[in-house]
Amino acid sequence: MNTSDLQKIADWLIDGARSAPSPSRMMADTCERVVQAGLPLWRVGVFVRTLHPDIFGRNFIWRPGAEVTVGTVDFDIRNSPEFKSSPLAIVFHEGREVRCRLDDPASDRFPFLDDMRAEGVTDYIALPLLFLDGSIHASSFTTKRPDGFSDDELAALRAIVTPLARVIEIISLRRTASILLDTYVGNRAGERILGGQIRRGHTDTMDAAIWLSDLRGFTALSDRLPAETVVDILNGYFDCQVAAIRTHGGEVLKFMGDGLLAVFPIDEYVGDVQQVCGQVLEAARESRASVEAMQYPIGDAVERFRFGVALHVGKILYGNIGGGNRLDFTCIGPAVNLAARLEKIAGRLNRTIVASAGFAGICAGSWADLGEFPIAGFSNAQRVYGLVDETPAA
Repeated sequence: MNTSDLQKIADWLIDGARSAPSPSRMMADTCERVVQAGLPLWRVGVFVRTLHPDIFGRNFIWRPGAEVTVGTVDFDIRNSPEFKSSPLAIVFHEGREVRCRLDDPASDRFPFLDDMRAEGVTDYIALPLLFLDGSIHASSFTTKRPDGFSDDELAALRAIVTPLARVIEIISLRRTASILLDTYVGNRAGERILGGQIRRGHTDTMDAAIWLSDLRGFTALSDRLPAETVVDILNGYFDCQVAAIRTHGGEVLKFMGDGLLAVFPIDEYVGDVQQVCGQVLEAARESRASVEAMQYPIGDAVERFRFGVALHVGKILYGNIGGGNRLDFTCIGPAVNLAARLEKIAGRLNRTIVASAGFAGICAGSWADLGEFPIAGFSNAQRVYGLVDETPAA
């Protein structure tokens, strides 16, 4: 591998690997360019830690003639015997490279290399990928050539990982931004924010089905249980709803104590309002079943839970609202206010799922008329509907 070939690969990476449209393609192209330059790679791995509430890291594995495989690992990996006894543990914890000739008895201390040896691998090197924030990530390179890597080839790999780390860091930063926005403001809002919609007052009008729920008896629960227990209960309670909401096309916009605000956008051009409202109702029924099945042992007793959700459909104002440079991407409007009032009425009627006349009219056949109720802030009383398959709680 001559210096000119190495420099071309480094320059391509420094320029952002622009010809590669995805992280997997970037990794495949990098490995293929290195092989074409004369370095006999077999298996190459890149291991990147992520800023994600559930995922510790992602791994990308390349082999010649095969698609790059992408996997994820959770936080438990750090305590697993497989990780603790691997060369990557040294890279992550100490930030130094690990080189092993597989015919060297010293390599037996890494059980992972037994699998590599079975594939015919003769040489292995793991190199740190150092990000500008000081975090340490990892890469590994193997060959099946009988005499392993030469000193010049090892020097070439060490030289390549520096520009490779820069490209991976840029990709990771953008992915981290996307994950954080998705985690804290939701996917659709996150996409808009990343797309540049970050100015106060930048809003859009949108037709949507609106979901507003809360946990019954939360104030009393908070008063008699330790704060840590309440947080644990809330997390379990929200799990009962969030999965159903997202599965059925909704987006959670906000958690407000024990309250949850979600929207299910309606495409005005497709005219899918009936389908969307049907999905909302299905999500509400699934959430009801999940909350009813939820149990939390406290001492000798088992705590059971109830919640209420109001469903409405209408126009909302969706976008950036706030003060100064502290903004919230949320939705407001009379339709949201009505959903909030209906949710309070659900509590008074001991109902779990209630709907406005507009929503119930779209999902005809599922509802019983519960009567008209005056609504604070609205000039006219509003008719409220409850599910026919639901018996009011005592």
